[in-house]
Amino acid sequence: MMDFFQAIYDWVIGFFGIGNFIKIVNSGDYSSFLTYDGFTSIIGPLFPIVLVIEILTALILRKFKAIDYKISFFSYVFNAFVGRFISIAAIVFCIGLFEKYAIFKTSFTWYWFIYGYIVWEFGHFIYHYFGHKVRLFWCLHSTHHAPQAMNLSVSYAHFFLEGPYADVIRTTVCILLGVNPPMLFVIMFIDGFYGGFIHIGEQLMKDGKLGFLYKYILTPSHHRVHHAKNPLYMDTNFCNLLNIWDRVFGTYQPEEKNLSIEYGITREMKPNSFLDSYFGEFACLIKDVYRAPGIKNKFLYIFMPPGWSHTGDHKTASKARNEFKEIQRQPIQDELASDFSTDSRQIVIQE
Repeated sequence: MMDFFQAIYDWVIGFFGIGNFIKIVNSGDYSSFLTYDGFTSIIGPLFPIVLVIEILTALILRKFKAIDYKISFFSYVFNAFVGRFISIAAIVFCIGLFEKYAIFKTSFTWYWFIYGYIVWEFGHFIYHYFGHKVRLFWCLHSTHHAPQAMNLSVSYAHFFLEGPYADVIRTTVCILLGVNPPMLFVIMFIDGFYGGFIHIGEQLMKDGKLGFLYKYILTPSHHRVHHAKNPLYMDTNFCNLLNIWDRVFGTYQPEEKNLSIEYGITREMKPNSFLDSYFGEFACLIKDVYRAPGIKNKFLYIFMPPGWSHTGDHKTASKARNEFKEIQRQPIQDELASDFSTDSRQIVIQE
C-alpha cells in the first residue's frame, strides 16, 4: 500500500515539476533560487498549476466537460516516458553532430539572445509548417489538433514521436546558425512555457488578445486561430511567440470578429476518441498508399500535403482557403459591378 501512495506522490511531483523546488527548500540553501535551475524550479510548475485552476474555474462555472480533456489526458499518460527520453536524446545528438559545423559562434549576451530567439522561431516555423504540409508529418502532428475544444491540457496532446521530430529540426537549425547550447536550453524553456500558455481556454481568458501585445507577438487568440478548422484559419500562425516568420512567409492570420472558431480537424473522426486522434491519420495514410496506383503516387501520398489526391480532386487546406476567399470576394465584385452598371445607365440618361 505504501508503494502505491509513493507512486501517486511521485506522479504528482513529476506532473507539477516541483521536484527541484522541494530539493532546494529541503537543502536550506535558498540562494540556489538565483541560479538557472532555481529559476526554472519556480517558473516550471506555474503551467500545470494554471491548468488545475482552469479546470476548477470551469467546474465552478459549470462549464467543465471531462470529454474535452480526454485526448490530452491519454496522450500525456501514453507519452509520459517514451517521448521525453527520445526528445532529450535527439537534442543531444544534434548538438554533438552539428555544433562543429556552425557558421559562427555566439556568446550569451542580450543581443545574441534576441538573435537566438529569432533563429529558434525560424526552426519552429519550419518544423510546424512541414507538420501541416507533409502528409507523413501531419500524421505526427494531427493528434495535437484533434481536440474539439481549447484548454491548457491541449498542450499535452501530442503523438510521442512529434517532439523528437520537432527537436531535431529546431535544434539543428539553431546549432548550425550559431546559437550556443546553454542559450538554446534557456530559449527552449521559455518557448515551452509560452507554448503551453497560448493554449489557455476561454474560461480563464475570454478574449485572448493580450491588449496592445496582439500587434507584436502571437497571443492565445492567434493560436486559437491556428487550431481552427475553418477554411480561412487553416495552416496559419505557425510561430510560437514572435510572429516575424508568419508575416515574412504570408501565413499570419488574425482572428476575425465575425468568424467563430471551430476546433478540430476536417477529417471525419470519432468525437473525442483517443485512439482515432492518435492513430487515425496513420490508418488513412496507409489506406491511401495501398490504393494508390504506381510507386510514384504512393510516394506522393506520403510527402504531399494532407488532402492531396492522385485523381486531381485535391482537398488541401490551401485549396479550401482560396475557395473560401473567392466566395468572400464574390459579393463585393457583384456589388461593384452593380454600381458600375448603375453609373453607366445614369450617364446614358444624362446624355
